[in-house]
Amino acid sequence: MIDGDGSTLGNRLAWAGPVTHALLRIGSGLLFMQHGAQKLLGWFGGVGPDGGTVELMSRYGLAGVLELFGGALIVAGLFTRPVAFLLMGEMFVAYLIAHAPQGPVPVQNGGETPLLFALIFAFLAGNGAGPASVDAARRRRP
Repeated sequence: MIDGDGSTLGNRLAWAGPVTHALLRIGSGLLFMQHGAQKLLGWFGGVGPDGGTVELMSRYGLAGVLELFGGALIVAGLFTRPVAFLLMGEMFVAYLIAHAPQGPVPVQNGGETPLLFALIFAFLAGNGAGPASVDAARRRRP
């Protein structure tokens, strides 16, 4: 769509790219950390009927560590590409183990959340943390 001054709406919104990149990274990292806090700390209702925590040395314990600490690294924008790649893999495996056996369609097997996180982490692995991040500050430092 061409605006009256000859510029496209997309060009006029280009300033929002770095802002929305940071919002996606920080927001998804904070949401992801909640899953780890639920598993490891029993927050937000915990796990199971009694709202407890998971065994640290278990598959769910590993998932909780990745979610809590990996999510924190994503929020900070520190080591974003390798952390996002690792978390993308975790979410894909979580989908295959917990959701895919319940049927092939994510909206029916409850797998939208891990797949959406996997897509967000794929974006961050490919595009990095963006300019508002510790990674960017480390690159700017002499």
